[in-house]
Amino acid sequence: METIQNAAIAAVTELIDTAKLKKGQILVIGCSSSEIVGETIGHGSSFETALAVFDAIMPILSERGIYLAAQCCEHLNRALIIERACAEKYGIDEVCVVPQPKAGGSFATAAWRGFAEPVAVEHIKAHAGLDIGGTLIGMHLCEVAVPVRLSVRRIGEASLLAARTRPKYIGGIRAKYE
Repeated sequence: METIQNAAIAAVTELIDTAKLKKGQILVIGCSSSEIVGETIGHGSSFETALAVFDAIMPILSERGIYLAAQCCEHLNRALIIERACAEKYGIDEVCVVPQPKAGGSFATAAWRGFAEPVAVEHIKAHAGLDIGGTLIGMHLCEVAVPVRLSVRRIGEASLLAARTRPKYIGGIRAKYE
């Protein structure tokens, strides 16, 4: 578990720094505990593994004031678990569901249990994302997602993909960009 936690910490820290996330922004994480332990996604859920990842990364996010959006599995249509404060800040409507390890996923369940005031929402536009084990987080990122190559390529046995977002470029040939 220590190896898994250290990899999660390194990946989240590197992504936050590379994406230049600011206080109050949202990081979406999809996490297959099945893939981390070397099983097929959805077929080897490990709450202990998901909790280890959650417990490792939350102090970093809390310290930096970054909201976590924990993506649920396909059985809850990839809904997200966030803190009520995040939903209120971004005007996101709450839906009624409580994730369970076999219906929502172990990571979303760990977030539900670990957050001060968890709520479930259907949609979000996160500023960066981390996909642990092929969970397909792209639908929850702002429109222009940019891949981020992290030095950490795996958490346990799960492959790792990361993205940051940027504003759209508009205006054509005469426009100037920062």
